[in-house]
Amino acid sequence: MKHRVVSVFGTRPEAIKMAPLVSAIESSPNLTSSVVVTAQHREMLDQVLDLFKIEPDYDLDIMKTRQSLSEITSNVILKLEQILQDMNPHLLLVHGDTTTTFASALSAYYQKISIGHVEAGLRTWDKYAPFPEEMNRNLVGPLADLHFAPTSKAKNNLLTEGISENKIFVTGNTVVDALKTSVQPQYQFQDPKLASLDLPSLSNRTTANKKLITLEVHRRENWGAPMKNIFKGIKKLVDEFQDVMVVFPVHRNPAVRETAYEILGNHDRIILTDPLPTRDFHNLIARSYLVLTDSGGIQEEAPSFGVPVLVVREKTEREEGLKQGTVMLIGREQERIYQESKKLLTDKELYETMRKQDNPYGDGFASSRIVSAIEHYYGHKDAPEPDYKVSPV
Repeated sequence: MKHRVVSVFGTRPEAIKMAPLVSAIESSPNLTSSVVVTAQHREMLDQVLDLFKIEPDYDLDIMKTRQSLSEITSNVILKLEQILQDMNPHLLLVHGDTTTTFASALSAYYQKISIGHVEAGLRTWDKYAPFPEEMNRNLVGPLADLHFAPTSKAKNNLLTEGISENKIFVTGNTVVDALKTSVQPQYQFQDPKLASLDLPSLSNRTTANKKLITLEVHRRENWGAPMKNIFKGIKKLVDEFQDVMVVFPVHRNPAVRETAYEILGNHDRIILTDPLPTRDFHNLIARSYLVLTDSGGIQEEAPSFGVPVLVVREKTEREEGLKQGTVMLIGREQERIYQESKKLLTDKELYETMRKQDNPYGDGFASSRIVSAIEHYYGHKDAPEPDYKVSPV
């Protein structure tokens, strides 16, 4: 008997990380795969679906301009209810920490459908940092039947919360799986602004005449004054260092776009683009001297290319990168953002130390480990190794 697995996601980061897993499920002789998208993000999600050739079985199409968290949550629950009743899957998979993730897991719980949580166990222990992602991820924990933790640290977090060890599988992060197919030395950028730039190559990004900094800031907790401080710190840096060029793919949310164009617009070495196709973005990161971000996923992606990451947040749920030395947590104050970025531009020893650290988040085979764990859960295979130690990339 084949067991039915439904994967639900709604944002571009979720789709990137779930795409290799969907493919791995489809390749299993013991499982059938279906995909439901909520379209919490519409256009950015569609880019990833097109890239990885994923055709959803259902599309909730919930996105509205300036949508509130309450609207996202209620719309997902209401629209997903009948779909789950019709599909009656054995297992529903959700990913990470989005509002789609929490609402979908809650909807499955109401239908008494088993839940698998991909990228489980990340914690800051502060329910407002990041907001609302920290609580989304925490709330899925008690609902889930299977927990696919990317690292041993994430597993230990789940154990301290009383999750049974036999329900936790350390797999690595599926984002490393996705990167294996997206970065190419001779890549031709699709975005016209990037295509017109003389960007560093993969081999000379640290020695090129122009040092490329990728900026990616969008989180709700940074809206308003914190985001203005971040952008002012970046502008000060670029004004001082004539060999620095910043590329910022600006999130479509008006709260981000209005502030970005107000402070960073009309600067010849700060390039503001629309959100990039996934391959464009991965190849941009791989050619960067460093990355400044409030994103969680980029903290996992950039170390695969030896690119140091400065995290413009007060806390991060991805502490492995801090301990490994691939990322630095620098907060949201203008002067500190300027000073810490300046250090990486001027202190070669510090830069090389960060650049040469191994990625603590996986080896590119997380999806196959998750499929093996699901197959074991339904009696198709013997138990996989439950505490796999993530190998450096």
